Amino acid sequence: MTGTKTISFAVPCYNSAAYMDKCIESLLACGEDIEILIVNDGSTKDNTAEKADEWEARYPGIIRALHKENGGHGSAVNMGLANASGRYFKVVDSDDWLDPEAMERVMSYLRPQCELQYPTDLVIANYVYEKVHEGTRTVMNYKNVFPQGVEFTWADTKHFNPSQYLLMHSVIYRTEMLRDMGLQLPEHCFYVDNIFVYVPLTKVRTMYYLNVDMYRYFIGREDQSVNEKVMMGRMDQQLRVTRTMIDSVKLPEDASTKQLRVYMESYLAMMMSICSIFLRMQHTPEAEEKRQGIWQYLKDRDEALYKRIRHNVVCMGVNLPTELGRRVSLGGYRVAQKIFKFN
Repeated sequence: MTGTKTISFAVPCYNSAAYMDKCIESLLACGEDIEILIVNDGSTKDNTAEKADEWEARYPGIIRALHKENGGHGSAVNMGLANASGRYFKVVDSDDWLDPEAMERVMSYLRPQCELQYPTDLVIANYVYEKVHEGTRTVMNYKNVFPQGVEFTWADTKHFNPSQYLLMHSVIYRTEMLRDMGLQLPEHCFYVDNIFVYVPLTKVRTMYYLNVDMYRYFIGREDQSVNEKVMMGRMDQQLRVTRTMIDSVKLPEDASTKQLRVYMESYLAMMMSICSIFLRMQHTPEAEEKRQGIWQYLKDRDEALYKRIRHNVVCMGVNLPTELGRRVSLGGYRVAQKIFKFN
């Protein structure tokens, strides 16, 4: 039974020695009623493993070093969840960090929840894109979507704007909820964070939103999984994650309210759009076959959902036929990229 700690932070680390210290220091500022699980995912190129052990030795009872063979980000999250003793569970990537002032507010909400019979299932806060090479910051908040100062349900939510989604950066789940649903992320696969912020939503009954800039997310390093060239080289993994999302949730049946159904369909449409756009960027017969294949996969599983996703505003223009259509869809992607400042 969880509950000995207020929150468990899982920190997946793979050759992270150069930047993991800043992340861990930001977590330690949250107090002594926390647990930091440094999950060394088979690092071999640096001294990540030794650093993890040193951190555990310095903060026994707060930091635990978990070592495993390399299995990817999802595998590291799985190990963190399996070992978590906190009432709440949050993943923090080793090159990111949490803002101390924002976390004071977050922890002030989480602590009393641990004493309740029915604590809030999902706590949400803002995240900030820290663009490495541009020296710019973009805050992603949800004040237009969620009530503030009260616990609420999906029925109380408003419309999400385009490119406004719940990401791994912004969510804190109740640990037992994730365990009860048997959440397991695919191993040896990137982009599994999309499963983490999609599939559990059907189990979320209560939420609380704090309009504070909690999570600081580095973006712009050449080796990052969201780097455009890296994404193009990992399209098979993006497709695998998208198929898993299609298989894991039945819409509208699994959505408790219309608001949740609309949001989840928009998120799935975004995933389908990403697959289509990046496969069209590759511009090969094989890529075109894969693009048609993922849409056929959705159609075969649920034709009604396929039609709704195909006509979702997020997917408009991404599948236009002919070479001109391909160029128009890629041009639209570039415009959206500049407006919403992703990648």
